[in-house]
Amino acid sequence: MKRALTPGTFDPITSGHLDVITRAAQLVDEVVVAVAVSRKKGPLFSLEERVDLVCAATSHLPNVRVEPFDGLLVDFARKMDATVVVKGLRAITDFEYEFQMTALNYQLSQELETLFIMSPPQYMYLSSSIVREIASLGGDVARFVPPCVVGALEGKFASAR
Repeated sequence: MKRALTPGTFDPITSGHLDVITRAAQLVDEVVVAVAVSRKKGPLFSLEERVDLVCAATSHLPNVRVEPFDGLLVDFARKMDATVVVKGLRAITDFEYEFQMTALNYQLSQELETLFIMSPPQYMYLSSSIVREIASLGGDVARFVPPCVVGALEGKFASAR
């Protein structure tokens, strides 16, 4: 069985993330969406909330499961028996960072491959931080995130208005 990881903070999951996960699910037997703790980023949503939102957003994909993780991605990949990491690329700045991470991961685990999926044009500008900013200012984010995320963001920012 070919198992892939799609790691990220997913704070929150966006339509761009969902596009990468969906396309990865067409390439391998199983995709494990690895939701990172990401303490340094200070996420808006708790780890449990992020896992729940990703579960809801991917519930229509039968070969996708969601797992939280903390620590090195290569260690989590071994634990999950995954041989491929699938990452989305939006722009050249993503490439530079992801190229560096891929090289480091290869040094730590030569059996772990990385596969890049290019974002389609409608998602090249999209990021979780942009979605959070729009939502925090009362903007409509419905076209940028799965439906389950819209209400979650409204709940987070309702008391701030």
